[in-house]
Amino acid sequence: MGRQLAIITARGGSKRIPRKNIKEFCGKPILCYSIEAAKSAGVFDEIMVSTDDEEIARIARSAGASVPFFRSSETSGDYSSTDDVIMEVIKEYQKSGQEFEAFCCIYPTAPFLTGSRLKSAMELLKEADSVMPVVPFSYPPQRGLIVNKEGFVERQFPEYALARSQDLPRIYHDCGQFYACRTAPFLEAGTTDVKRLVPLILSEMEVQDIDTLEDWEIAEIKYRRLFKHE
Repeated sequence: MGRQLAIITARGGSKRIPRKNIKEFCGKPILCYSIEAAKSAGVFDEIMVSTDDEEIARIARSAGASVPFFRSSETSGDYSSTDDVIMEVIKEYQKSGQEFEAFCCIYPTAPFLTGSRLKSAMELLKEADSVMPVVPFSYPPQRGLIVNKEGFVERQFPEYALARSQDLPRIYHDCGQFYACRTAPFLEAGTTDVKRLVPLILSEMEVQDIDTLEDWEIAEIKYRRLFKHE
């Protein structure tokens, strides 16, 4: 495969956890874990951080990533999608004559991510157009409950009320860690959710949404458990 780019998205704004992308996590800014994973993968020709924030840029550069340009105001808002950010980065590199056959967009709050996982994802692109890390739901969502307008519990899918868990198809959800994709299919579709999308299945211990301070504490506990030898 040709040249490969790691894009780490780390804007300055964060409503629920202030300065989330550079908040200290088990001893260092959480952004650094994503940069270190990308470096240790050993498969990227360039590792860049897309940000609109000077302090984040400084930390990124000190950790070994490049910040060749700053994110535009159009891709720095609360409603900008990851695909929007990726598109802007690729277009900016093209302006300077730099092309990449494939890229990996890594989130800045993914401390469980390892270089070997990223390397495996990029290897999968030899036989696919896109890779998404996923994890199975711990409980079958087909057996889920909702609270209706009257305040009573009812089954979301009553047709599965008597179904055995082992007879239901396994359903997965996005881990929210990274997306690996070939550049040409991405530019054509405008998204990493292309047709030839394959999964990289992870375990529950490798995955943790970090949207609240409670999530953050749980993630640190998991991290210390996973990497207690370090």
